[in-house]
Amino acid sequence: MANQPIFILPESTERYSGRDALRMNITAAKILEGIVRTTLGPKGMDKMLVDSMGDVTVTNDGATILRDMDISQPAARMLVEIAKKQEDIVGDGTTSVIVIAGELLSKAQNLLDDGIATSVVVRGFRNASAKAIEILRNISINAKDEKTLNKVAMTAMTGKGSDFAKEQLANLVVDAALRIEDDGKIDKESINIQRISGGSVEDSFLAEGIIMDKTPVSKNMPRDIKDAKVALIKYPIQLKEITTNATIDVTDPAQYEAFLANEEEMVKDLVDKVIESGANVLFCQKGIDEMAEHFLKKAGIIAYKRVKKSDIQRLNKATGAKILTDIEDLTPEALGSAGHIYVKKIFDHELTFIEDCKNPKATSIILRGSTRYVTEQIKRALDDALGVVAATIEDGKVLIGGGATEIELVKQLRDYGDSVSGREQLAILKFAEAIEVIPRTLIENAGLDAINIIADLKASHEDSPKMGINVFSGKIVDMEEEGVLEPLKVKIQALQSSVEAAEMILRIDDMIAAKNGLDSTGPDESGNDDSGMPPMPPAPGMGGMGGMGGMPPMM
Repeated sequence: MANQPIFILPESTERYSGRDALRMNITAAKILEGIVRTTLGPKGMDKMLVDSMGDVTVTNDGATILRDMDISQPAARMLVEIAKKQEDIVGDGTTSVIVIAGELLSKAQNLLDDGIATSVVVRGFRNASAKAIEILRNISINAKDEKTLNKVAMTAMTGKGSDFAKEQLANLVVDAALRIEDDGKIDKESINIQRISGGSVEDSFLAEGIIMDKTPVSKNMPRDIKDAKVALIKYPIQLKEITTNATIDVTDPAQYEAFLANEEEMVKDLVDKVIESGANVLFCQKGIDEMAEHFLKKAGIIAYKRVKKSDIQRLNKATGAKILTDIEDLTPEALGSAGHIYVKKIFDHELTFIEDCKNPKATSIILRGSTRYVTEQIKRALDDALGVVAATIEDGKVLIGGGATEIELVKQLRDYGDSVSGREQLAILKFAEAIEVIPRTLIENAGLDAINIIADLKASHEDSPKMGINVFSGKIVDMEEEGVLEPLKVKIQALQSSVEAAEMILRIDDMIAAKNGLDSTGPDESGNDDSGMPPMPPAPGMGGMGGMGGMPPMM
Protein backbone atom coordinates (compact mmCIF):
# COMPACT_ATOMS: atom_id res chain seq x y z
CA MET A 1 0.00 0.00 0.00
CA ALA A 2 2.88 2.36 0.74
CA ASN A 3 3.98 2.20 -2.90
CA GLN A 4 0.54 2.89 -4.35
CA PRO A 5 0.20 6.32 -6.05
CA ILE A 6 -2.34 8.73 -4.59
CA PHE A 7 -4.42 10.70 -7.09
CA ILE A 8 -5.73 14.06 -5.93
CA LEU A 9 -6.31 15.66 -9.35
CA PRO A 10 -8.23 14.44 -12.40
CA GLU A 11 -6.26 12.60 -15.05
CA SER A 12 -6.98 15.40 -17.56
CA THR A 13 -5.12 17.90 -15.36
CA GLU A 14 -1.71 19.14 -16.46
CA ARG A 15 0.84 20.33 -13.94
CA TYR A 16 4.16 22.11 -14.34
CA SER A 17 6.06 22.74 -11.12
CA GLY A 18 9.25 24.37 -9.89
CA ARG A 19 11.79 25.36 -12.52
CA ASP A 20 9.73 23.71 -15.28
CA ALA A 21 6.84 26.13 -14.69
CA LEU A 22 9.17 29.10 -14.41
CA ARG A 23 11.14 28.14 -17.52
CA MET A 24 7.95 27.71 -19.55
CA ASN A 25 6.55 31.09 -18.48
CA ILE A 26 9.82 32.93 -19.07
CA THR A 27 10.14 31.32 -22.50
CA ALA A 28 6.61 32.44 -23.37
CA ALA A 29 7.41 36.01 -22.27
CA LYS A 30 10.59 36.04 -24.36
CA ILE A 31 8.69 34.82 -27.43
CA LEU A 32 6.12 37.58 -26.96
CA GLU A 33 8.95 40.09 -26.57
CA GLY A 34 10.48 38.84 -29.80
CA ILE A 35 7.23 39.40 -31.66
CA VAL A 36 6.83 43.08 -30.72
CA ARG A 37 10.47 44.06 -30.27
CA THR A 38 11.08 44.64 -33.99
CA THR A 39 8.32 47.27 -34.04
CA LEU A 40 10.00 49.58 -31.51
CA GLY A 41 11.23 52.99 -32.57
CA PRO A 42 11.09 55.16 -35.70
CA LYS A 43 12.70 52.41 -37.80
CA GLY A 44 10.52 49.61 -36.41
CA MET A 45 8.91 47.15 -38.80
CA ASP A 46 5.19 46.50 -39.30
CA LYS A 47 3.16 43.38 -38.56
CA MET A 48 0.37 42.04 -40.73
CA LEU A 49 -2.49 40.58 -38.70
CA VAL A 50 -5.25 38.57 -40.38
CA ASP A 51 -8.30 37.69 -38.30
CA SER A 52 -10.65 34.72 -38.67
CA MET A 53 -12.83 36.72 -41.07
CA GLY A 54 -9.89 37.51 -43.33
CA ASP A 55 -9.71 41.20 -42.38
CA VAL A 56 -6.17 42.54 -42.61
CA THR A 57 -4.49 44.97 -40.20
CA VAL A 58 -1.02 46.31 -40.93
CA THR A 59 0.53 48.12 -37.98
CA ASN A 60 3.57 48.56 -35.75
CA ASP A 61 1.47 49.75 -32.83
CA GLY A 62 2.14 47.46 -29.89
CA ALA A 63 -1.31 47.84 -28.36
CA THR A 64 -3.03 46.83 -31.61
CA ILE A 65 -0.73 43.85 -32.17
CA LEU A 66 -1.28 42.51 -28.65
CA ARG A 67 -5.01 43.13 -28.77
CA ASP A 68 -5.54 41.35 -32.09
CA MET A 69 -3.28 38.33 -31.48
CA ASP A 70 -5.06 35.21 -30.25
CA ILE A 71 -2.76 34.29 -27.35
CA SER A 72 -3.51 31.20 -25.28
CA GLN A 73 -0.42 30.75 -23.06
CA PRO A 74 -1.44 31.92 -19.55
CA ALA A 75 1.72 33.86 -18.64
CA ALA A 76 1.80 35.56 -22.05
CA ARG A 77 -1.84 36.54 -21.60
CA MET A 78 -0.99 38.09 -18.24
CA LEU A 79 1.67 40.22 -19.94
CA VAL A 80 -0.82 41.28 -22.60
CA GLU A 81 -3.33 42.37 -19.94
CA ILE A 82 -0.68 44.48 -18.21
CA ALA A 83 0.29 46.07 -21.54
CA LYS A 84 -3.39 46.86 -22.23
CA LYS A 85 -3.60 48.55 -18.85
CA GLN A 86 -0.59 50.66 -19.85
CA GLU A 87 -2.51 51.73 -22.96
CA ASP A 88 -5.64 52.55 -20.95
CA ILE A 89 -3.76 54.64 -18.35
CA VAL A 90 -1.31 56.66 -20.45
CA GLY A 91 -2.10 55.79 -24.07
CA ASP A 92 1.41 54.73 -25.14
CA GLY A 93 4.39 52.59 -24.16
CA THR A 94 2.82 49.13 -24.57
CA THR A 95 5.72 47.81 -26.66
CA SER A 96 8.23 49.07 -24.08
CA VAL A 97 6.37 47.23 -21.31
CA ILE A 98 6.61 43.87 -23.10
CA VAL A 99 10.24 44.40 -24.18
CA ILE A 100 11.46 45.44 -20.71
CA ALA A 101 9.45 42.71 -18.95
CA GLY A 102 10.83 40.06 -21.31
CA GLU A 103 14.38 41.28 -20.77
CA LEU A 104 13.94 41.41 -16.97
CA LEU A 105 12.75 37.80 -16.99
CA SER A 106 15.67 36.77 -19.18
CA LYS A 107 18.15 38.37 -16.76
CA ALA A 108 16.29 36.86 -13.80
CA GLN A 109 16.65 33.40 -15.33
CA ASN A 110 20.43 33.89 -15.45
CA LEU A 111 20.45 34.78 -11.75
CA LEU A 112 18.24 31.82 -10.83
CA ASP A 113 20.51 29.47 -12.80
CA ASP A 114 23.42 30.81 -10.73
CA GLY A 115 21.64 29.78 -7.53
CA ILE A 116 20.18 33.14 -6.48
CA ALA A 117 16.84 32.72 -4.68
CA THR A 118 13.70 34.02 -6.37
CA SER A 119 12.88 36.19 -3.32
CA VAL A 120 16.28 37.89 -3.58
CA VAL A 121 15.82 38.57 -7.31
CA VAL A 122 12.35 40.00 -6.76
CA ARG A 123 13.54 42.21 -3.89
CA GLY A 124 16.48 43.46 -5.93
CA PHE A 125 14.25 44.27 -8.90
CA ARG A 126 11.81 46.08 -6.64
CA ASN A 127 14.53 48.22 -5.05
CA ALA A 128 16.07 48.96 -8.46
CA SER A 129 12.65 49.99 -9.78
CA ALA A 130 12.10 52.42 -6.91
CA LYS A 131 15.57 53.91 -7.48
CA ALA A 132 14.94 54.13 -11.24
CA ILE A 133 11.72 56.08 -10.71
CA GLU A 134 13.56 58.45 -8.37
CA ILE A 135 16.26 58.96 -11.02
CA LEU A 136 13.64 59.59 -13.74
CA ARG A 137 11.98 62.27 -11.64
CA ASN A 138 15.34 63.93 -10.99
CA ILE A 139 16.38 64.10 -14.65
CA SER A 140 12.92 65.13 -15.97
CA ILE A 141 12.30 68.59 -17.44
CA ASN A 142 9.43 70.86 -16.39
CA ALA A 143 7.58 71.89 -19.52
CA LYS A 144 4.05 71.78 -20.89
CA ASP A 145 3.98 74.77 -23.22
CA GLU A 146 2.49 74.34 -26.68
CA LYS A 147 5.89 74.02 -28.36
CA THR A 148 6.89 71.17 -26.05
CA LEU A 149 3.54 69.45 -26.54
CA ASN A 150 4.07 69.52 -30.31
CA LYS A 151 7.50 67.90 -29.92
CA VAL A 152 6.05 65.21 -27.65
CA ALA A 153 3.27 64.47 -30.15
CA MET A 154 5.67 64.29 -33.11
CA THR A 155 7.98 61.94 -31.19
CA ALA A 156 5.06 59.59 -30.50
CA MET A 157 3.99 59.56 -34.17
CA THR A 158 7.44 59.10 -35.69
CA GLY A 159 7.71 55.79 -37.51
CA LYS A 160 3.97 55.07 -37.42
CA GLY A 161 3.06 55.80 -41.02
CA SER A 162 2.48 59.51 -40.52
CA ASP A 163 6.02 60.90 -40.80
CA PHE A 164 5.29 62.91 -43.95
CA ALA A 165 2.53 64.88 -42.18
CA LYS A 166 3.44 64.48 -38.52
CA GLU A 167 3.94 68.21 -37.92
CA GLN A 168 0.45 69.06 -39.16
CA LEU A 169 -1.13 66.12 -37.31
CA ALA A 170 0.73 67.02 -34.11
CA ASN A 171 -0.70 70.54 -34.32
CA LEU A 172 -4.22 69.10 -34.68
CA VAL A 173 -3.76 66.86 -31.64
CA VAL A 174 -2.30 69.61 -29.45
CA ASP A 175 -4.98 72.14 -30.48
CA ALA A 176 -7.71 69.59 -29.76
CA ALA A 177 -6.23 68.69 -26.35
CA LEU A 178 -5.83 72.33 -25.29
CA ARG A 179 -9.40 73.07 -26.42
CA ILE A 180 -10.91 70.46 -24.09
CA GLU A 181 -8.47 70.88 -21.19
CA ASP A 182 -10.34 71.17 -17.93
CA ASP A 183 -8.29 72.16 -14.89
CA GLY A 184 -5.18 70.38 -16.17
CA LYS A 185 -7.07 67.20 -17.06
CA ILE A 186 -7.74 65.76 -20.51
CA ASP A 187 -10.62 63.39 -21.20
CA LYS A 188 -9.45 61.64 -24.37
CA GLU A 189 -12.97 60.31 -25.03
CA SER A 190 -14.05 63.90 -25.60
CA ILE A 191 -12.05 64.01 -28.84
CA ASN A 192 -13.65 62.13 -31.71
CA ILE A 193 -11.39 61.14 -34.62
CA GLN A 194 -13.60 60.71 -37.68
CA ARG A 195 -11.89 58.79 -40.47
CA ILE A 196 -12.82 59.51 -44.10
CA SER A 197 -11.17 57.59 -46.92
CA GLY A 198 -10.46 59.63 -50.02
CA GLY A 199 -8.10 62.58 -50.31
CA SER A 200 -4.73 62.95 -48.62
CA VAL A 201 -3.61 63.13 -45.00
CA GLU A 202 -2.80 66.83 -45.51
CA ASP A 203 -6.56 67.43 -45.94
CA SER A 204 -7.18 66.50 -42.29
CA PHE A 205 -8.48 69.28 -40.04
CA LEU A 206 -9.74 70.10 -36.57
CA ALA A 207 -13.45 70.89 -36.54
CA GLU A 208 -14.82 73.99 -34.84
CA GLY A 209 -17.04 71.77 -32.73
CA ILE A 210 -18.47 68.25 -32.79
CA ILE A 211 -18.83 66.12 -35.92
CA MET A 212 -21.17 63.14 -36.08
CA ASP A 213 -21.29 60.43 -38.70
CA LYS A 214 -25.08 60.82 -38.82
CA THR A 215 -27.74 62.51 -40.92
CA PRO A 216 -31.31 63.52 -39.96
CA VAL A 217 -33.94 60.76 -39.93
CA SER A 218 -35.72 62.36 -42.90
CA LYS A 219 -34.27 64.01 -46.00
CA ASN A 220 -37.11 66.54 -45.87
CA MET A 221 -36.05 67.86 -42.48
CA PRO A 222 -34.02 71.09 -42.31
CA ARG A 223 -30.31 70.46 -42.94
CA ASP A 224 -28.97 73.81 -41.74
CA ILE A 225 -30.14 75.61 -38.64
CA LYS A 226 -28.70 78.50 -36.64
CA ASP A 227 -29.21 79.35 -32.98
CA ALA A 228 -29.93 75.68 -32.26
CA LYS A 229 -31.66 74.57 -29.07
CA VAL A 230 -30.45 71.02 -28.49
CA ALA A 231 -32.29 68.19 -26.71
CA LEU A 232 -30.50 64.95 -25.76
CA ILE A 233 -32.74 62.05 -24.76
CA LYS A 234 -32.41 58.32 -24.27
CA TYR A 235 -36.19 57.89 -24.37
CA PRO A 236 -37.62 56.42 -27.63
CA ILE A 237 -40.01 58.61 -29.63
CA GLN A 238 -42.18 55.70 -30.59
CA LEU A 239 -44.91 53.48 -29.18
CA LYS A 240 -43.82 51.00 -26.58
CA GLU A 241 -43.93 47.42 -27.74
CA ILE A 242 -46.40 45.14 -25.98
CA THR A 243 -44.26 42.60 -24.17
CA THR A 244 -47.06 40.23 -23.12
CA ASN A 245 -49.17 38.07 -25.40
CA ALA A 246 -52.33 40.07 -26.02
CA THR A 247 -55.22 39.79 -28.47
CA ILE A 248 -57.28 42.79 -29.56
CA ASP A 249 -60.65 41.92 -31.10
CA VAL A 250 -61.87 44.50 -33.60
CA THR A 251 -65.47 43.95 -34.66
CA ASP A 252 -66.08 47.20 -36.42
CA PRO A 253 -64.03 49.45 -38.80
CA ALA A 254 -64.73 52.40 -36.52
CA GLN A 255 -62.98 50.57 -33.66
CA TYR A 256 -59.92 50.03 -35.85
CA GLU A 257 -59.86 53.69 -36.84
CA ALA A 258 -60.17 54.69 -33.20
CA PHE A 259 -57.29 52.36 -32.31
CA LEU A 260 -55.04 53.93 -34.97
CA ALA A 261 -56.10 57.44 -33.94
CA ASN A 262 -55.22 56.63 -30.34
CA GLU A 263 -51.75 55.43 -31.38
CA GLU A 264 -51.25 58.57 -33.43
CA GLU A 265 -52.32 60.71 -30.49
CA MET A 266 -49.85 58.98 -28.18
CA VAL A 267 -46.96 59.62 -30.60
CA LYS A 268 -48.12 63.21 -31.11
CA ASP A 269 -48.08 63.75 -27.34
CA LEU A 270 -44.40 62.69 -27.25
CA VAL A 271 -43.53 65.06 -30.09
CA ASP A 272 -45.53 67.88 -28.45
CA LYS A 273 -43.31 67.60 -25.38
CA VAL A 274 -40.27 68.18 -27.61
CA ILE A 275 -41.99 71.16 -29.29
CA GLU A 276 -43.12 72.67 -25.97
CA SER A 277 -39.55 72.56 -24.62
CA GLY A 278 -38.45 74.91 -27.40
CA ALA A 279 -35.96 72.42 -28.91
CA ASN A 280 -35.33 72.64 -32.64
CA VAL A 281 -32.68 69.88 -32.78
CA LEU A 282 -33.26 66.46 -31.21
CA PHE A 283 -30.64 63.76 -30.68
CA CYS A 284 -32.21 60.49 -29.56
CA GLN A 285 -30.19 57.48 -28.43
CA LYS A 286 -33.20 55.22 -29.11
CA GLY A 287 -35.55 54.90 -32.05
CA ILE A 288 -37.92 57.42 -33.68
CA ASP A 289 -40.81 55.90 -35.65
CA GLU A 290 -42.14 57.18 -38.98
CA MET A 291 -45.19 58.87 -37.47
CA ALA A 292 -42.99 60.79 -35.04
CA GLU A 293 -40.69 61.74 -37.94
CA HIS A 294 -43.71 63.26 -39.72
CA PHE A 295 -44.73 65.40 -36.74
CA LEU A 296 -41.13 66.49 -36.03
CA LYS A 297 -40.59 67.44 -39.67
CA LYS A 298 -43.86 69.38 -39.66
CA ALA A 299 -42.63 71.32 -36.61
CA GLY A 300 -39.33 72.18 -38.35
CA ILE A 301 -37.23 70.12 -35.93
CA ILE A 302 -34.05 68.30 -37.02
CA ALA A 303 -34.09 64.83 -35.46
CA TYR A 304 -31.45 62.11 -35.22
CA LYS A 305 -32.10 58.57 -34.03
CA ARG A 306 -29.87 55.73 -32.82
CA VAL A 307 -27.14 58.19 -31.86
CA LYS A 308 -24.17 56.43 -30.29
CA LYS A 309 -23.71 56.78 -26.55
CA SER A 310 -20.23 58.27 -27.04
CA ASP A 311 -21.65 60.93 -29.39
CA ILE A 312 -24.41 61.75 -26.89
CA GLN A 313 -21.79 62.27 -24.18
CA ARG A 314 -19.67 64.51 -26.42
CA LEU A 315 -22.76 66.53 -27.36
CA ASN A 316 -23.48 66.95 -23.66
CA LYS A 317 -19.99 68.38 -23.09
CA ALA A 318 -20.12 70.60 -26.18
CA THR A 319 -23.65 72.02 -25.98
CA GLY A 320 -24.36 71.80 -22.27
CA ALA A 321 -27.61 69.91 -22.86
CA LYS A 322 -28.66 67.46 -20.15
CA ILE A 323 -28.93 63.79 -21.08
CA LEU A 324 -32.49 62.78 -20.20
CA THR A 325 -33.83 59.29 -19.64
CA ASP A 326 -37.47 60.41 -19.39
CA ILE A 327 -39.14 62.72 -21.90
CA GLU A 328 -41.23 64.18 -19.06
CA ASP A 329 -38.03 65.88 -17.87
CA LEU A 330 -37.57 67.70 -21.18
CA THR A 331 -37.88 71.39 -20.24
CA PRO A 332 -36.28 74.58 -21.59
CA GLU A 333 -33.73 74.39 -18.75
CA ALA A 334 -32.55 70.96 -19.95
CA LEU A 335 -31.67 72.18 -23.44
CA GLY A 336 -28.21 72.96 -24.73
CA SER A 337 -27.21 75.43 -27.40
CA ALA A 338 -25.10 75.63 -30.55
CA GLY A 339 -24.67 78.56 -32.90
CA HIS A 340 -24.81 76.46 -36.05
CA ILE A 341 -25.82 72.88 -36.87
CA TYR A 342 -25.68 71.69 -40.48
CA VAL A 343 -25.15 68.67 -42.72
CA LYS A 344 -22.16 68.67 -45.06
CA LYS A 345 -20.79 66.11 -47.49
CA ILE A 346 -17.05 65.36 -47.45
CA PHE A 347 -15.99 63.09 -50.31
CA ASP A 348 -18.73 60.41 -50.16
CA HIS A 349 -19.57 60.91 -46.47
CA GLU A 350 -22.45 62.99 -45.14
CA LEU A 351 -21.66 64.36 -41.70
CA THR A 352 -23.42 66.59 -39.19
CA PHE A 353 -21.45 69.55 -37.84
CA ILE A 354 -22.32 71.09 -34.45
CA GLU A 355 -20.41 74.36 -34.20
CA ASP A 356 -20.21 77.69 -32.34
CA CYS A 357 -20.79 76.17 -28.90
CA LYS A 358 -20.10 78.16 -25.75
CA ASN A 359 -17.00 76.85 -23.95
CA PRO A 360 -17.15 73.36 -25.51
CA LYS A 361 -15.34 70.53 -23.70
CA ALA A 362 -15.47 68.18 -26.68
CA THR A 363 -14.23 68.38 -30.25
CA SER A 364 -13.58 66.32 -33.41
CA ILE A 365 -10.72 65.72 -35.81
CA ILE A 366 -11.47 64.83 -39.44
CA LEU A 367 -8.76 62.42 -40.59
CA ARG A 368 -8.36 61.98 -44.34
CA GLY A 369 -6.40 59.34 -46.21
CA SER A 370 -6.28 57.58 -49.55
CA THR A 371 -7.55 54.21 -48.25
CA ARG A 372 -9.12 52.66 -45.18
CA TYR A 373 -5.80 51.03 -44.24
CA VAL A 374 -4.02 54.40 -44.33
CA THR A 375 -6.59 56.15 -42.14
CA GLU A 376 -6.64 53.23 -39.68
CA GLN A 377 -2.87 53.32 -39.27
CA ILE A 378 -2.71 57.09 -38.88
CA LYS A 379 -5.61 57.05 -36.43
CA ARG A 380 -3.58 54.71 -34.20
CA ALA A 381 -0.69 57.18 -34.42
CA LEU A 382 -3.04 60.02 -33.46
CA ASP A 383 -4.36 58.00 -30.51
CA ASP A 384 -0.79 57.53 -29.25
CA ALA A 385 -0.02 61.22 -29.77
CA LEU A 386 -3.17 62.20 -27.91
CA GLY A 387 -2.21 59.91 -25.02
CA VAL A 388 1.28 61.39 -24.59
CA VAL A 389 0.04 64.97 -24.97
CA ALA A 390 -2.61 64.34 -22.29
CA ALA A 391 0.03 62.78 -20.01
CA THR A 392 2.34 65.78 -20.50
CA ILE A 393 -0.41 68.31 -19.80
CA GLU A 394 -1.46 66.48 -16.65
CA ASP A 395 2.05 65.83 -15.30
CA GLY A 396 3.97 68.78 -16.78
CA LYS A 397 7.23 66.82 -17.04
CA VAL A 398 9.12 65.30 -19.98
CA LEU A 399 12.24 63.22 -20.56
CA ILE A 400 14.79 63.17 -23.35
CA GLY A 401 14.11 60.46 -25.95
CA GLY A 402 16.30 58.60 -28.41
CA GLY A 403 17.64 56.25 -25.73
CA ALA A 404 19.23 59.11 -23.76
CA THR A 405 17.05 58.57 -20.69
CA GLU A 406 17.68 54.81 -20.60
CA ILE A 407 21.46 55.18 -20.94
CA GLU A 408 21.49 57.71 -18.09
CA LEU A 409 19.29 55.36 -16.07
CA VAL A 410 21.71 52.46 -16.66
CA LYS A 411 24.65 54.62 -15.60
CA GLN A 412 23.09 55.79 -12.34
CA LEU A 413 21.59 52.38 -11.50
CA ARG A 414 25.02 50.77 -11.80
CA ASP A 415 26.41 53.35 -9.39
CA TYR A 416 23.53 52.54 -7.05
CA GLY A 417 24.13 48.79 -7.43
CA ASP A 418 27.78 49.17 -6.49
CA SER A 419 26.71 50.78 -3.22
CA VAL A 420 24.49 47.81 -2.25
CA SER A 421 25.99 44.77 -0.57
CA GLY A 422 24.96 41.13 -0.78
CA ARG A 423 23.25 39.22 -3.55
CA GLU A 424 20.72 41.99 -4.13
CA GLN A 425 23.52 43.87 -5.85
CA LEU A 426 23.55 41.24 -8.60
CA ALA A 427 19.80 41.68 -9.19
CA ILE A 428 20.14 45.48 -9.33
CA LEU A 429 22.97 45.27 -11.86
CA LYS A 430 20.97 42.82 -13.99
CA PHE A 431 18.03 45.25 -13.80
CA ALA A 432 20.29 47.97 -15.21
CA GLU A 433 21.36 45.63 -18.03
CA ALA A 434 17.71 44.94 -18.84
CA ILE A 435 16.90 48.66 -19.19
CA GLU A 436 19.64 48.90 -21.81
CA VAL A 437 17.42 46.82 -24.13
CA ILE A 438 15.48 49.94 -25.23
CA PRO A 439 18.37 51.91 -26.83
CA ARG A 440 19.87 48.65 -28.08
CA THR A 441 16.62 47.75 -29.84
CA LEU A 442 16.28 51.24 -31.34
CA ILE A 443 19.77 50.86 -32.80
CA GLU A 444 19.24 47.29 -34.04
CA ASN A 445 15.92 48.14 -35.69
CA ALA A 446 17.68 50.95 -37.56
CA GLY A 447 20.23 48.47 -38.91
CA LEU A 448 23.14 50.09 -37.04
CA ASP A 449 26.05 48.62 -35.08
CA ALA A 450 24.60 48.21 -31.58
CA ILE A 451 27.83 47.26 -29.77
CA ASN A 452 29.89 50.26 -30.85
CA ILE A 453 27.05 52.81 -30.64
CA ILE A 454 26.04 51.69 -27.13
CA ALA A 455 29.66 52.06 -26.03
CA ASP A 456 29.84 55.54 -27.60
CA LEU A 457 26.53 56.50 -25.96
CA LYS A 458 27.79 55.52 -22.53
CA ALA A 459 30.97 57.51 -23.08
CA SER A 460 28.99 60.58 -24.23
CA HIS A 461 26.95 60.52 -20.99
CA GLU A 462 30.07 61.33 -19.03
CA ASP A 463 29.67 64.84 -20.47
CA SER A 464 25.90 65.24 -20.99
CA PRO A 465 22.82 63.17 -20.01
CA LYS A 466 20.97 64.42 -23.09
CA MET A 467 22.94 62.47 -25.68
CA GLY A 468 20.98 59.91 -27.66
CA ILE A 469 20.99 58.13 -30.99
CA ASN A 470 19.49 59.73 -34.10
CA VAL A 471 18.43 56.55 -35.89
CA PHE A 472 18.05 58.37 -39.21
CA SER A 473 21.62 59.68 -39.35
CA GLY A 474 23.20 57.06 -37.10
CA LYS A 475 24.91 59.81 -35.08
CA ILE A 476 24.94 60.53 -31.35
CA VAL A 477 23.42 63.97 -30.81
CA ASP A 478 21.75 66.15 -28.17
CA MET A 479 18.19 64.80 -28.35
CA GLU A 480 16.70 67.82 -26.60
CA GLU A 481 17.94 70.01 -29.45
CA GLU A 482 16.51 67.45 -31.90
CA GLY A 483 13.11 67.90 -30.23
CA VAL A 484 12.77 64.22 -29.23
CA LEU A 485 10.80 64.33 -25.97
CA GLU A 486 8.69 61.77 -24.11
CA PRO A 487 6.36 62.20 -21.13
CA LEU A 488 7.71 61.27 -17.71
CA LYS A 489 4.36 59.72 -16.84
CA VAL A 490 4.56 57.22 -19.72
CA LYS A 491 8.12 56.16 -18.82
CA ILE A 492 7.32 55.66 -15.14
CA GLN A 493 4.13 53.71 -15.89
CA ALA A 494 5.96 51.48 -18.40
CA LEU A 495 8.72 50.76 -15.88
CA GLN A 496 6.30 49.99 -13.06
CA SER A 497 4.13 47.79 -15.28
CA SER A 498 7.06 45.77 -16.62
CA VAL A 499 8.54 45.20 -13.15
CA GLU A 500 5.15 44.14 -11.76
CA ALA A 501 4.68 41.74 -14.69
CA ALA A 502 8.15 40.22 -14.23
CA GLU A 503 7.67 39.87 -10.47
CA MET A 504 4.28 38.23 -10.93
CA ILE A 505 5.69 35.62 -13.32
CA LEU A 506 8.81 34.97 -11.23
CA ARG A 507 6.71 34.15 -8.17
CA ILE A 508 4.82 31.36 -9.96
CA ASP A 509 6.35 27.98 -9.11
CA ASP A 510 3.39 25.76 -9.99
CA MET A 511 0.92 25.66 -12.87
CA ILE A 512 -2.10 23.40 -12.46
CA ALA A 513 -4.74 23.53 -15.15
CA ALA A 514 -7.30 21.42 -16.94
CA LYS A 515 -5.94 20.20 -20.26
CA ASN A 516 -8.59 22.14 -22.18
CA GLY A 517 -7.75 25.26 -20.15
CA LEU A 518 -4.20 25.24 -21.51
CA ASP A 519 -5.51 24.39 -24.99
CA SER A 520 -2.49 22.21 -25.60
CA THR A 521 -2.15 20.61 -28.99
CA GLY A 522 0.66 18.35 -27.84
CA PRO A 523 4.03 17.80 -29.43
CA ASP A 524 4.48 16.91 -33.07
CA GLU A 525 6.71 14.18 -34.45
CA SER A 526 9.81 16.27 -33.78
CA GLY A 527 8.94 16.55 -30.09
CA ASN A 528 7.93 20.20 -30.29
CA ASP A 529 4.48 21.70 -30.12
CA ASP A 530 3.06 24.53 -32.23
CA SER A 531 4.82 27.21 -30.19
CA GLY A 532 8.25 25.96 -31.12
CA MET A 533 9.09 25.24 -27.49
CA PRO A 534 10.22 21.82 -26.20
CA PRO A 535 7.59 19.91 -24.24
CA MET A 536 7.82 20.00 -20.46
CA PRO A 537 8.77 16.74 -18.74
CA PRO A 538 6.33 15.23 -16.22
CA ALA A 539 6.75 16.41 -12.65
CA PRO A 540 8.47 13.79 -10.49
CA GLY A 541 6.16 11.56 -8.50
CA MET A 542 3.01 12.68 -10.28
CA GLY A 543 2.33 9.48 -12.17
CA GLY A 544 -1.30 8.99 -13.20
CA MET A 545 -2.01 12.68 -13.58
CA GLY A 546 -2.20 12.49 -17.33
CA GLY A 547 0.38 13.29 -19.98
CA MET A 548 2.32 16.50 -19.66
CA GLY A 549 1.48 17.93 -23.06
CA GLY A 550 3.71 20.43 -24.78
CA MET A 551 3.75 24.15 -24.29
CA PRO A 552 0.41 25.61 -25.45
CA PRO A 553 0.56 27.54 -28.72
CA MET A 554 1.30 31.25 -28.56
CA MET A 555 -1.30 32.17 -31.16
